Amino acid sequence: MRTEENFVRQISNPPLKPLMVYDGECNFCKHWIGRWRKLTGDAIDYLPFQNPEIAKRFPEIPHEQFEKSVHLIEINGNVFHGAHAVFLSLAKNPKHQRFLRWYRKSKIFAKLSEVIYRFVARHRAFFSWLSGTHP
Repeated sequence: MRTEENFVRQISNPPLKPLMVYDGECNFCKHWIGRWRKLTGDAIDYLPFQNPEIAKRFPEIPHEQFEKSVHLIEINGNVFHGAHAVFLSLAKNPKHQRFLRWYRKSKIFAKLSEVIYRFVARHRAFFSWLSGTHP
């Protein structure tokens, strides 16, 4: 049985540039993707999972998984999700590599980051309202 931690590690048709897949119908998500775009520049492409291209290109990743968290698909085919994906993407900017270092060096930081990420992801409507990103 697949778990959230191991449902996908690699895909057969990787992108030519790292790709962050997110929920394009979530205002909270779109707000944060906008901020990450500014930080990562052209190092990463961003596409909502609702784009029909996503299901065609990455059939190994179940649609339900895209609904739960962001996914970073690397050019070597490795797939990361949740806080790990966020920190990997931000690390494309040398000024923001510290979070990835902490994530890799500290099991406590990594676990806490994932717990917080999942909590926020499950309560996006509330955090959208709280942050003023709701429509």
